[in-house]
Amino acid sequence: MEESFIAPCGMNCGVCVSYLAMKYELNKKGFARRYCPGCRSRGKNCTFMAKHCKLVGKGLVGFCYECKNFPCQRLKDLDKRYRTKYHMSMIDNLEYIKAHGIDQFVEIEESKWKCSVCGGVICCHNGLCLNCSLDKLQQNRKYRWGEQ
Repeated sequence: MEESFIAPCGMNCGVCVSYLAMKYELNKKGFARRYCPGCRSRGKNCTFMAKHCKLVGKGLVGFCYECKNFPCQRLKDLDKRYRTKYHMSMIDNLEYIKAHGIDQFVEIEESKWKCSVCGGVICCHNGLCLNCSLDKLQQNRKYRWGEQ
């Protein structure tokens, strides 16, 4: 996992279903997923926040925690959704990066989201390794975090 996978809003694009679908070419395996190489790698500052925040949209801050309004209401709403559904927090991520630096954060994220079976990456949106557990997603395309 690379530093460039961490979006200004604190999202780890490397564990996003749209990035992992591209990485594992899921559309060639019968899925119709939107592919995304990540916010920073495609020249976007943050797909979640750019339209709502001029500082992020114009690249005037590297991360949302640099803003005097951190965390703004948009980020709080996004964070609530991700805490509830996807087992992660953008605000916690940003606070960790601010306190410990991006390198340490990326190192922790690599181990946190590493598949214990194949060493691939667990997707934050469904809790599956799209390298070795794709069969669960093929059986239930709306599968999320241990659902049957």
